[in-house]
Amino acid sequence: MKYYVGVDGGGTKTAICAASADSSEIMSEVTGSASWREYGVDYVIERIRMVISDFPLGQDGEIAGITMGLPCFGESEIGDKELKKVILELFPNVPVYVTNDVEAGWAGSLGLNPGVNVVAGTGSIAYGKDEAGTTARSGGWSEFFGDEGSCYWIGRETIGLFSKQADGRIAKDELYSIVRDEFKISNDFEIVDLMHNEYMNNRDKVATLQLLAKEAALAGSKCAKGLYIKATEELHLLITATRDRLNFIQKPFLVSYSGGLFKTGELVLPHFISGVEAAGGKPVTPMFEPMYGALLLAFQQNHPEGLTKLKDRLKEI
Repeated sequence: MKYYVGVDGGGTKTAICAASADSSEIMSEVTGSASWREYGVDYVIERIRMVISDFPLGQDGEIAGITMGLPCFGESEIGDKELKKVILELFPNVPVYVTNDVEAGWAGSLGLNPGVNVVAGTGSIAYGKDEAGTTARSGGWSEFFGDEGSCYWIGRETIGLFSKQADGRIAKDELYSIVRDEFKISNDFEIVDLMHNEYMNNRDKVATLQLLAKEAALAGSKCAKGLYIKATEELHLLITATRDRLNFIQKPFLVSYSGGLFKTGELVLPHFISGVEAAGGKPVTPMFEPMYGALLLAFQQNHPEGLTKLKDRLKEI
């Protein structure tokens, strides 16, 4: 029996799944980070290989194709070469399609259908593909000079607003007191050591500060509410920039969205949806998670005749 594998590599965890050619068997496993910049290429790819080798495929089971959606792929010529080299060594007789994890997210969210997928979680990025197969992405550069509209970006801006309220550049509101209460601050300058020592070098932890903005906005803070409006406007820019580099036949074109920012509900969704519609898009919630998007890509690359059955099967999970 032939099996196909999808890998959704992430900075925190990596989700890996496999399906038989007839989609009667689908299995999955989660392992650690696929951040090769942090842990090294050899370590990351070997850990992925170990998970795949542990799948119960039976004596006659054969891996006939793999898609790996990996963070930062396509952003470093040296890194890409090293990734491909190690993958060829560890999977010498298996067709492996390596791509950025954002393509796996698009494939899962839209089920391989033309459209744009925008993600606003710890970071922010948009990726699209039109009917002709042309692709484009926008955003996803770096938290140091990008990721606008993400939870990281809102978290960082939240502390910036706190500092402005603390020294009188803007009027104090609910955000100021919520930040002070959260960190039990008696002197506003205590926030400096706290951010330097515990947050600045931890991307995920900075992203959690978005929850303080959410609390402040729900409590009535005009500053925090404005921050969410600005975030959605940044996400609209990602979508329109991606749209303008593609040529969608279907109008309106599909726009799927996912990530922690959208869990803020009314603070984001109404403004986000109206902006998507104004850009000529039709907002839709994701069909499948990115892990299954990678699996769909593996079928598309190696076993396209099995795609319809796979999609039907995934809808049952």
